[in-house]
Amino acid sequence: MVKQWWARRYAAARAKSEAGMATAEYAMGTIAACGFAAVLYRVVTSGTVSGALQSVIGRALDAQF
Repeated sequence: MVKQWWARRYAAARAKSEAGMATAEYAMGTIAACGFAAVLYRVVTSGTVSGALQSVIGRALDAQF
């Protein structure tokens, strides 16, 4: 009985001490996602990749079925 009480008290204290962690984790995840999106945008809009994508789409639209 004493062990269960101690375990519940320890879990409650630990949860209280990490209460602000979720907000920081969401902020870091959002910053990382925005950075990745910016890099991906730059790559996709570059001349080489844009030309390759247009070529692939053009060949797909001209395909004979």
